[in-house]
Amino acid sequence: MANRTDPTAKNIRGTNPQNLVEKILRSKIYQHTYWKEQCFGLTAETLVDKAMELDHLGGTYGGNRKPTPFMCLVMKMLQIQPEKDIVVEFIKNEDYKYVRVLGAFYLRLTGTDIDVYRYLEPLYNDYRKLRKKLTDGKFALTHMDEVIDELLTKDYSCDIAMPRIKKRWTLETLAALEPRKSVLEDDFEEEEEREENEQLDGLDNGADERLHFFAMAFKAIAGLKQLPTVKSNDPARDRDYDRDYDKDYDRERGRGRERDRDRDRDRYRLRDERDYGHGREREREREGRERERRDRDRGRRRSHSRSRSRSQDRKRHAHSSSPKRRGDGAEEPKKKKKKERKDDGTDHPDPEIAEANKLRAALGLKPLK
Repeated sequence: MANRTDPTAKNIRGTNPQNLVEKILRSKIYQHTYWKEQCFGLTAETLVDKAMELDHLGGTYGGNRKPTPFMCLVMKMLQIQPEKDIVVEFIKNEDYKYVRVLGAFYLRLTGTDIDVYRYLEPLYNDYRKLRKKLTDGKFALTHMDEVIDELLTKDYSCDIAMPRIKKRWTLETLAALEPRKSVLEDDFEEEEEREENEQLDGLDNGADERLHFFAMAFKAIAGLKQLPTVKSNDPARDRDYDRDYDKDYDRERGRGRERDRDRDRDRYRLRDERDYGHGREREREREGRERERRDRDRGRRRSHSRSRSRSQDRKRHAHSSSPKRRGDGAEEPKKKKKKERKDDGTDHPDPEIAEANKLRAALGLKPLK
């Protein structure tokens, strides 16, 4: 009876709320001493006192994978299913940080997508430290915003599989959720405005400086143009001044021409050296191509001569290795000679008859057969 879900509780995501916790973890919670002693007979009102006593969070730990008190209280909330207003008050509680984490964890398991983003995203601005019990039984330091980010982005948290929720941009495109506005957005806007004002001030100062510079330069140029027209009471002094000014002007003009000639001479010399260098490179490339073409022609002629000599040797060898043809051609005159010998009978197998035929051939008589 102590492990049954409240009869008035509604199904969450189409199943019993306690089934959101895996069966193995659920059975371990039922067998734990904290569940039997501290969680028996708790209601939504008395659950707050137990939540205020929490000093760490976590899933299971140790070799037997014992559940933490935090996980036992989450299981108790799934069993009694407190109202949404109570859970929201848990989340808004700023005095007890573990009560806030407990409410956020329960809302992540049972709440809708919109409620999860609406009530958990403001907790990103809570940077308080939290103690988390690891699987080996040791404690690790974490922060509230890290826990909230794990609940919103990870598939597992505290050894429990988190139900899937829609992405935030999907809800924004469906107009079910407004775009998230950061608390630091106002500070960023103020910083951007201040930087823009500084840039505008700098541009204005730079423009003023440039205008002042141009004004001074214009005054100086105007003053130089007026120098030859300055006249004094002494005509000789004026003539000397004009003559000295003309000499200085001609001298500066001559120096400017010399600098122009030197600069043109250096430019032409560099261009000639560059063209000469490119010409030498082109000539070397041309010689290299000619050398490669000659080598190819020489190699082609050698290969052609070798192929011709091999073909001639092959023909000679074929001609010398045909004894039948050679024998046929040499047997014909022998046969003719044998026929001539058979006519006079001198080649008779019987030697006596052969000698007689020789005599008869000498006498002009017919041979004996």
